[in-house]
Amino acid sequence: MDNRELIRLFEIDTLPGEFHHCDHVRLAFAYLSEYEIFEALQGFCSALKRFAAARRRRQLYNETITCAYFFLIHERMARSADSVAWEDFARDNSDLLNWKDGVLNRYYCEGTLKSELARRIFVLPDRGFACRGEDRSADIS
Repeated sequence: MDNRELIRLFEIDTLPGEFHHCDHVRLAFAYLSEYEIFEALQGFCSALKRFAAARRRRQLYNETITCAYFFLIHERMARSADSVAWEDFARDNSDLLNWKDGVLNRYYCEGTLKSELARRIFVLPDRGFACRGEDRSADIS
């Protein structure tokens, strides 16, 4: 399925099967492949919010997680060749496809990502600062 078809099917809510983290990354890649960055971000976020609302799961949408992954995907795409296929991107950026112990753990304290503020608005990364009440021993090399 090409990028435009994926976007179209998602926006009209007719994609078959479940929609997991890897699918979110694939969809963000599609939007970024087809639109300028801020138009892509607006379309992607709006579509995800509608998707969550249609399933009565609005509380699962997290603006910080959505935007942080979106901009990481954009950066990785920019570092790749001018036009990269999804399969190549996924192979070369497999760390973006892992949800559990995902890439955002490098940038954010767990409590920040779970906060109500992070659900509502984009919160800047805070991992460089002490994560209150979190075990930071894994960060010491």
